[in-house]
Amino acid sequence: FSAHLKKGGNLPVPKWTVYAKTATHKELNPYDKDWYYVRTAAVARQVYLKQGIGAGALRRRYGGAKRRGVKPSHHAGSSGSIARTALQGLEKLGLVEKTASGGRQITQKGQQELDRI
Repeated sequence: FSAHLKKGGNLPVPKWTVYAKTATHKELNPYDKDWYYVRTAAVARQVYLKQGIGAGALRRRYGGAKRRGVKPSHHAGSSGSIARTALQGLEKLGLVEKTASGGRQITQKGQQELDRI
């Protein structure tokens, strides 16, 4: 689905994605140039599977263990800005819509796109 999003050319990709880390517990930014398309496709899949998911739940989903030296590791969330902009981009494409409870749900067009690919 990420290749489909890239080939379509309609997904707005923020300029800061070149410099951004995906989470606070990461040391470097991603090596893959198309990481934003991959993450947006993964967000679309999560919304497809769990209707009503929001940016906070996506932060927990894509977070991981923050290494703290000799102290025990703790969970650290991923970047909220990436989750928000991915959801907003999917909304602009008409694949996702807001729910009354505040999360996002897949639209009929989005379900057709994900089922087709």
